[in-house]
Amino acid sequence: MATEEVDPRFADLDAWPLTSAIEAMWEGQLAAVAAIGHALPAITAATEAANAALSDHGRIVYVGAGTSGRVAVQDGAELTPTFAWPKERVRFIVAGGDSAFATSIEGAEDNVDDAVAQVNAARLTPHDVVIAVAASGTTPFTVAALQHAGSFGAVTIGIANNPGTALLTSAKFPILIETGRELIAGSTRMKAGTAQKIVLNLISSGIMLRLGRVYRGMMVNMLPTNAKLKRRAEAMVAQITRCDPQQAARSLELAGGDIKTAVLLALGVDRTDAEALLRHSEGNLRRVFAELTKDVHVERDRPSKEAAARGRAGAVEP
Repeated sequence: MATEEVDPRFADLDAWPLTSAIEAMWEGQLAAVAAIGHALPAITAATEAANAALSDHGRIVYVGAGTSGRVAVQDGAELTPTFAWPKERVRFIVAGGDSAFATSIEGAEDNVDDAVAQVNAARLTPHDVVIAVAASGTTPFTVAALQHAGSFGAVTIGIANNPGTALLTSAKFPILIETGRELIAGSTRMKAGTAQKIVLNLISSGIMLRLGRVYRGMMVNMLPTNAKLKRRAEAMVAQITRCDPQQAARSLELAGGDIKTAVLLALGVDRTDAEALLRHSEGNLRRVFAELTKDVHVERDRPSKEAAARGRAGAVEP
């Protein structure tokens, strides 16, 4: 496997001037990013399948061991603060269990029985999306977990850095990022790890885009849980509705911190109507504005306070 081989170009890396060594490692990171380009069609296909499967109750399940497992956990841990993805809809199946998130658990990656047990405990369904990551593509724990997950009908996505490996052949949606030899042989926390993190970012962010948790480049599902995030939420409301900061702050408070509801309140939509519109549009603000734009044409001949509010909302660019 290329990720385990010594690269002759860097055999004396430890004897190089530090400036040269760091420059070489930086160039390796750039090469890792470039390697993802060939996988973009596969990444897109996997993301579309994940979106179709998740519906309103499916889970995103990350699987991995060692470095790859910790990279996967990092991506999943960010879904709730960034997109308000429900905590119960993200799960981690990691060799060695929760203690392996921050500590290396020797031998855990070979424990196939533990992989099967963790998958069974997860009670997977066809609405779940299982994303398994392994640089080698052969890690017994990760391969076994992905294969077993497939037996439950879950969407299985395999990410590996070596071609023709068991993880890729076991996945419904294989993603190969061929990063090649590491500058430090076998240290897949470097090129392979960088590429894995980017691919995971692309998949999870792509899912959230498709689920309407982003509007015009903004994290409109974000929960304003501290002063910084509250200011960010108020700025989003003001930017989307073109209202003043004070009105944005009032609307956000009336909406109980829900940015999308606050946007509609700032535009003059009644809260009950705002919540109904969001439910009807599955929380997708772009769909809400498209619907309101259609309603504006219907209501022009019967002016009312509600019609005026919808007119303001419909004027927002969908």
